[in-house]
Formats: sequence, structure tokens, C-alpha cells
Amino acid sequence: MKRSIQSKKEAWLHAVRLRTLPLALASIFAGSFLAQWQGSFRWEVLLLASLTTIFLQILSNLANDYGDSIHGADSSERKGPIRAVQSGLISLQEMKRAMVLFGGLSLGTGILLIYLALPNWNYFLGFFALGLAAIWAAIRYTSGKNPYGYAGLGDIFVFGFFGIVGVTGTYFLHALEAKPFILLIAMSLGCFSTAVLNINNIRDIDSDRLAGKLSIPVRVGRTNAIRYHWALILVGNSGLLYFVLLNQTYTPLLASFTLPWMIQISQGIQNATTAAETDPYLKQMALSTLIWTLLFGFGLIV
Repeated sequence: MKRSIQSKKEAWLHAVRLRTLPLALASIFAGSFLAQWQGSFRWEVLLLASLTTIFLQILSNLANDYGDSIHGADSSERKGPIRAVQSGLISLQEMKRAMVLFGGLSLGTGILLIYLALPNWNYFLGFFALGLAAIWAAIRYTSGKNPYGYAGLGDIFVFGFFGIVGVTGTYFLHALEAKPFILLIAMSLGCFSTAVLNINNIRDIDSDRLAGKLSIPVRVGRTNAIRYHWALILVGNSGLLYFVLLNQTYTPLLASFTLPWMIQISQGIQNATTAAETDPYLKQMALSTLIWTLLFGFGLIV
């Protein structure tokens, strides 16, 4: 876990947080795999949805760096990786300009996506409103006067946007219809994405408490936050089991090969005693979620 940044280029790479991008793509891939399985896959939807999601994730990361610097979560007491603004190499104004850039990019690709994918203005306006809500959520997690991340509501938004909205929305853009069983996989991705956020918040529990950031681990304590993590892993994999039983198609159970890895990650978090020991499991959980999605998709369509 790096605690110093030597150059501006390195500072921007830290601000973008490349290790979070695989997680952002997982819900897009899952919705696209389900669309291919149902015979409704469209390449332009996959490509534009992926671009839009990456831009939104980067916007969220930049806004998080900006907001935590203003509100004090990125103080000298923070034990996680050093942030870009905290390092002094990137000013608040530069970070704000970068946020405007990626907000504009996500809006542009999002509009093109729904324009090409949707057949009428009612659908277009509905998804346009959803896109604006996603941009708002990305910015307001730790930014603004009353950031919802500081009230402990980040888990709800991550579950919603990285799970329910990400998977079902992508599927709808492909197929122009909604099917109830899609929600099972959306729930799984929502649980795994929330688990990534929970690891982040367990790592930062001490500095968040000092800054008044009432994340779930701050509210319930580290022991209960770890139990919460185990529950997310259990519920997420149960969604897969229910999906295959409901649809009588068992090859998607290939995704369960990641379960031992997820258990190992959970045990590692449970045994960790410092932020430095906890930090590597954040990247591992994000990567295991993407691999879970790829194995699920491979089993579903091959």
C-alpha cells in the first residue's frame, strides 16, 4: 500500500484508481451475457455502456478524492493509500476540472448509447433521467454539503447502481424488455460490489470515525462489518444458485469456482489487524467479482 506519490502523472493514476474499473464493468458484462443468452445481444450497447460506466467510475473516484480532502477523511491520520489531492501534487481546482471532463464524457457516451439503443422518446427520457441520477450519485458520494457517503448510505447506492441498475439496465438496452430472473444476477453483482466498498470502509474505519464519516463499519464496528461482509458473499452466491435452479441451466455454476477465492478474501480481512494488511483484499474482491461474471457468462452462453 503506497503512502507517497512522486510525480503528477502518478498522482492522476492514483486519483483514477484503475483497480476499481474491473468492478465497474462487471454489471455491464453480466447484463450483456444475459442478453446474448436470450438472443438479444447488440455490440454497440456493450461498447457504449462499458465506456459510459468507466467514465462514471472515474468521475466517482475523482469526486471521492476531492470530497474526502475537503471533509477531512483524507487527513494525515488516514492509513489507506495516499490520495492525489492529499499529496499536494493536484490542486482542488484541477480535480474539479477533471470531474467536469469525465462528467461530460459520461453524459456524452450515455446519450449516444440510449439514442442508438432505444426506440422511442419515453424510453429515452427515462434512461436519460437515470443517467443524470448516476452522475449525481457519483459526485455526491463524498462531495457537496451533505454527502450521502458520510451518512452511511454508500452501500445502498452501490448495490443499486452496480447491481440492480447496472445489470437490469444493460439487459433492457439490449433486449428492450425486462425479465424477473435478471434480478437474481443483479442482486449477486450488487452484493459483491457492496462487499468491495465494505472492505474499503473497514480499512479506513479509524480515519473515517475521526472525520465523522459514518460508514457501515463505523456505525456497527469492525467485527459486525466483517459479519456483514460474509453475509454479502453468501447472499451473492445464493443468487446464482437460485438462478440456475429456476432456469434449469446449470453451466453458469462455473462462476462458483470463485467461491473459494472469495472465502479466502473474507478470511484475510477477518485476520487482518492493520489497514495495510486489509488493503490488498479490496483489489482481489473487485477482480474476483469480474472473474465471477466472466465464468457465469461463459457457462451461460457456451
